[in-house]
Amino acid sequence: MKVHFIAIGGSAMHNLAIALSRKGTDVTGSDDEIFEPSRTRLERQGILPETIGWDEQRITSDLDAVILGMHAREDNPELIRAKELSIPIYSYPEYLYEQSKHKIRVVIGGSHGKTTITSMLLHVVNKLGVNVDYMVGAQLEGYDCMVKLSDDAPIMILEGDEYLSSPIDRRPKFHLYQPDIAIISGIAWDHINVFPTFENYVEQFDIFCACIAENGVLVCNQEDEEVRLLGEKHNGRLSIKPYQTPTFRVTEMGSQVELNGEWFDWKIFGAHNLQNAMGALELAAAIGIKPGDFMSAMQDFTGAGKRLQKVVETKEFVLFKDFAHSPSKLKATTKAVKEQYPDRHVIACMELHTFSSLQKNFLPHYSGSMQAADEALVYFSPAVVAHKKLPELTKDEIQNAFGDEVNVVDSTQDVLSFIRKHDLHNSVLLMMSSGTFDGIDYDQLGEEVKAAIANS
Repeated sequence: MKVHFIAIGGSAMHNLAIALSRKGTDVTGSDDEIFEPSRTRLERQGILPETIGWDEQRITSDLDAVILGMHAREDNPELIRAKELSIPIYSYPEYLYEQSKHKIRVVIGGSHGKTTITSMLLHVVNKLGVNVDYMVGAQLEGYDCMVKLSDDAPIMILEGDEYLSSPIDRRPKFHLYQPDIAIISGIAWDHINVFPTFENYVEQFDIFCACIAENGVLVCNQEDEEVRLLGEKHNGRLSIKPYQTPTFRVTEMGSQVELNGEWFDWKIFGAHNLQNAMGALELAAAIGIKPGDFMSAMQDFTGAGKRLQKVVETKEFVLFKDFAHSPSKLKATTKAVKEQYPDRHVIACMELHTFSSLQKNFLPHYSGSMQAADEALVYFSPAVVAHKKLPELTKDEIQNAFGDEVNVVDSTQDVLSFIRKHDLHNSVLLMMSSGTFDGIDYDQLGEEVKAAIANS
C-alpha cells in the first residue's frame, strides 16, 4: 500500500501517518508548514517531507490513496492532481473508518470531556490487558503516537470530534465513524463559524445518534438536558445507557468515589471529571469490562494531558494547566478546583483563543463562568483577533460579557504582572487555554513562584 498525506503536519494527520507507517504502509506527505512536535515525530519515523510546500509531482498513479487534511485548501495542486488521476481521496476520519470497519467501534462524542473520557477508557483497557486500536485527538502522557492501527485488535476506540472532516468534505468527523458503541458527554454550543445556531449544532449530535449501528449502545449524560432528550428520541432503536455524577467525597489526595456501596480512592477530582468517569465506566461495560474492575483500574489514573494537569505542587502552592476554553468547561474547572481547595486562594486565568470565544455574539455565554474563583483574569490578543479576521474586540466588551469579577488584559506581560503582584502563599493558580497565553512557559512560571514563596 502507498498512501500520500496532503497536510501531513496536522495534529491528527501526523499521528495517523506514523501509525500507518508502523503498520507497513509506504507513507509520503507534504505540507506548507510543519511545527513541533509533528516535525520531530515524522522525522523519527522517517516520513518527514524533504521539502516544505506543495508539489503535484508527488502525486503519482501508483498511489492507493490520498488522505486530505483540513489545513489544505480546495485549490491545492496536489489535490487537483489526485482528482485528475482518479486516486481515492479520503479525509482522515474516513480513512480511520476504512481501517476499522471490521472492528467494534467505540466513539466518544460531546462538546467537552472527549479526551478525558477517551484517556480514562484507554487507561483501563491497558491496565486490564484488553487489545484495542485507538485514535485520540490530544497528546497523552506515556504515548509516542496517538493513533494505533493493527490487524488483530477487535476494538477501535475513537475520539469523535464534531468539527469538519476536510476542505472537500464538510461533514462533522464523528458522522463518519459509524459506531457500534457511542457516548455523548454533553452539548454546549461550539464551532459557531460552522454551526451558526444552537439548534443547528444540536442537530449534528442527532445525526450522530442516527449513525450508530442498529441495536447499538448509546451512553448518555443524564445531567445534560439536550443529551437526555436525544437518548429518549433514539431509545428503542438503540440501547440507552444513562450515567450521572457519582456519590463522592473530596480527599487530600483526590476523591473517594462510591459504587454499589463500595468506596474507591481515586487521584482525580471535580464533579465534572467524576461524571466523565461514569461515562467511561458505561463504555467499558459495553465492551465487557466489569464495573468493579473499572473502578479498581482507575485508582492510579492521574488525568488526561493538559486537563487539570499539575505543573507544580508544594505544601503552599499548586499550579494547574487546563485546556478549558468553552463557557461550560471554564465553569466546571474553576468550580472543581475551588471545591478541592476550599481553604486556598484560587486565582484563575483564561485565554480567549478559539474562533468561537473571540466572537462578540458568543461572548455573553461566558457570563458568570469564573465566579467560583477568588480572583479571575481573562486574556485576549488583538493580534490573534486580527489574524482570524474577526471584528475588533475591546476590554470593555469582554468585561461586560464575563461580569465584574474578572480582570481583562490584552498583553502577556499584563498576565504575568497580575500573577506576580499576588502573595501566592496558600494559593492555587489555574491557567486555562487551548493556547499558551502567547508564550508563557508554565514550568518556568511554576518554578518562579516556588522561588518567590521560598524567599519571602
